[in-house]
Amino acid sequence: MSNIVAIVGRPNVGKSTLFNRLVQRRDAIVDSVSGVTRDRHYGKSDWNGKEFSLIDTGGYAVGSDDVFEEEIRKQVSLAIEEADFIIFVVDVEEGITPMDEEVANLLRKVKKPIFMAVNKVDNSMRETDAVEFYNLGLGDYFTISSINGSGTGELLDALAEKLDENIEEISELPRFAVVGRPNAGKSSFINALIGEERNIVTDIAGTTRDTIDTKYNRFGFDFNLVDTAGIRKKSKVKEDLEFYSVMRAVRTIESCDVAIVVIDATRGFEGQDENIFWLAEKNKKGVVILINKWDLVEKETNTMRDFEANVRQEIAPFTDVPIIFISALTKQRLFKAIETAVEVFENRKKRIATSKLNETMLEIVKQHSPPAYKGKFVKIKYCMQLPTPTPQFVFFCNLPQYIREPYKRFVENKLRELYDFSGVPIVIYFRKK
Repeated sequence: MSNIVAIVGRPNVGKSTLFNRLVQRRDAIVDSVSGVTRDRHYGKSDWNGKEFSLIDTGGYAVGSDDVFEEEIRKQVSLAIEEADFIIFVVDVEEGITPMDEEVANLLRKVKKPIFMAVNKVDNSMRETDAVEFYNLGLGDYFTISSINGSGTGELLDALAEKLDENIEEISELPRFAVVGRPNAGKSSFINALIGEERNIVTDIAGTTRDTIDTKYNRFGFDFNLVDTAGIRKKSKVKEDLEFYSVMRAVRTIESCDVAIVVIDATRGFEGQDENIFWLAEKNKKGVVILINKWDLVEKETNTMRDFEANVRQEIAPFTDVPIIFISALTKQRLFKAIETAVEVFENRKKRIATSKLNETMLEIVKQHSPPAYKGKFVKIKYCMQLPTPTPQFVFFCNLPQYIREPYKRFVENKLRELYDFSGVPIVIYFRKK
């Protein structure tokens, strides 16, 4: 199970630049206007072969006129609560500010490993200036420059060392995570399956709080259902629920085999449903989509076929995903939902013999070879499935650099047609023989 590392600190200390450097891409918007990172950003990173998830929180501001302040402050508190490790970024140019002190006060109460990164240290003079950050009472610090990357290696070494101590034992049983927006009916679905009010269901969005594993063994199935369940105090309901559900979904999805994405039929397939879906896809998890509360939809205006077509359009190009219409309330098609999740789990660990794969796929690529590029012809000679936990294939050919996305998709679709990979993301590589 991957660890979650949150980057916190007041606005403009360089959190997003550090985040981009660690996930090696330019996803977070970097701008010198204070507080541009309104959104959390999530990415995966690894160091010395150890993988972790990174969350970039918005800046943390107090006592200015910024409308977002309250939000940002909540975000940092939530990040502190949710993450396993915290990187606290400060800025050597400005020294310790009252805001830094406020963040430090929050962090001193936390029992989690905290790494203080003094940013913008790009010469020996600034190295000396960094000493004042001992006054924050958080112990040693790392001097870094997130713009050019100096010092980030030492920071990551220290982080990687601690990552090991935090790995949880993962049970042998398949883990199915029930995820979706607040109030889509995740807990109702689990209660209906288990047949007991194990998770308290109310109409307030966000009553669900901690990840709970429920062992399920009925009808010949044996697996763990992971629900982001538990009760949240009334006062907490005002929290930034969107943020909470994203954080939760990240953690739950990363630790599961199959993500069961529950969608509220009365609201349609919304932006956040899509985010959760892509999060599962990016983490190479199996996916089953459940359209819940179908009993409440006006059937005249909205048919199953239309609704399903719309969802598939939104999730393209990965459309080979089971979509099932259920009602947790009337217990409609619940068994079908679980049966499908089990099938997807089996698909995800499917292994295809190399001889069989070559026999079928080489014939197909011979008949439909990749388009010639600048008068050069690509010849695919051999293929095999890689020994990875999820389906990944490699095709060896003479000119892999000339193979474009549409052809990759063609090969993927053929693999899906021949060998049922419904609900499972497939990765295909073209390599030089």
